[in-house]
Amino acid sequence: MSIIVNDTWLKERLENKLENTVVVDARFQLNDPEAGRKAYLESHIPHAVYLDLNKDLSGKAEKHGGNHPLPDMDMFAAKIGNIGIDHDTAVVIYDQRNDMFAARLWWLLNYMGHENVYLLDGGFEKWVEQGHEVSSEIPTLSATDFQPIFRENQVADIDEVKEKLDNKSAVLIDSRGRDRYLGKTEPLYPKAGHIPGAKNYFWKNVLDEDGNWKNDTDLQENFSALSKDDEIIVSCGSGVSACPNVLALKKAGYKNVKLYPGSFSDWISYEENEIEKKDE
Repeated sequence: MSIIVNDTWLKERLENKLENTVVVDARFQLNDPEAGRKAYLESHIPHAVYLDLNKDLSGKAEKHGGNHPLPDMDMFAAKIGNIGIDHDTAVVIYDQRNDMFAARLWWLLNYMGHENVYLLDGGFEKWVEQGHEVSSEIPTLSATDFQPIFRENQVADIDEVKEKLDNKSAVLIDSRGRDRYLGKTEPLYPKAGHIPGAKNYFWKNVLDEDGNWKNDTDLQENFSALSKDDEIIVSCGSGVSACPNVLALKKAGYKNVKLYPGSFSDWISYEENEIEKKDE
């Protein structure tokens, strides 16, 4: 079954298999960190629970590690269990539309070994457009025990990135917009440009002109310059917008795909690291 599901599938599942489904609202705005939670409290898909990028899906930003480092994984696993998720639970995650934050949670659960995790195509906006029911009620969920089975081969730290760039044993992707990749603009960080050797694959290119997820064939075309024999390390600014590209690569049939959670914000925290501004 596809990782991407539609509103009709979710509506039917909620009506028929609610006891084995947890819906997670992952809406967030980088320029207004409380906006997602406020939107959730006002209106959400019935029975959905809210998880926050900064408070739940990331650890505390420090000098090194990037602006959205991975959370403490033991604490995160406990939090996931507390909202009723175990390995038998179907988890459906949605964003406002097809934004980057739902994919971040998808990656975290996938990294912890959960097989049954889906993204809602079109997110909350599409759900409302289709006339489905919404709610402001906070659900009562039964806590369970989530035991992570970490897939360590799906994450890379800065030392591994450096080593594999040096010996050319992996391809590094930068998922940010082209102007940020080329250093023409940088709204978030004190330095502009990209990690030397990184190739630019803007994460929004995994969506079609209507903003919906591309099918597997179109995703294969999007990444056609990459070999499926390559190891691919995916980065962005702080390990969030990289996650849609990780998901898309897997949908397109790439097996050896890793996330560099620290990404550019981690890279530039080391003064000795060089920065590139030309296309590669």
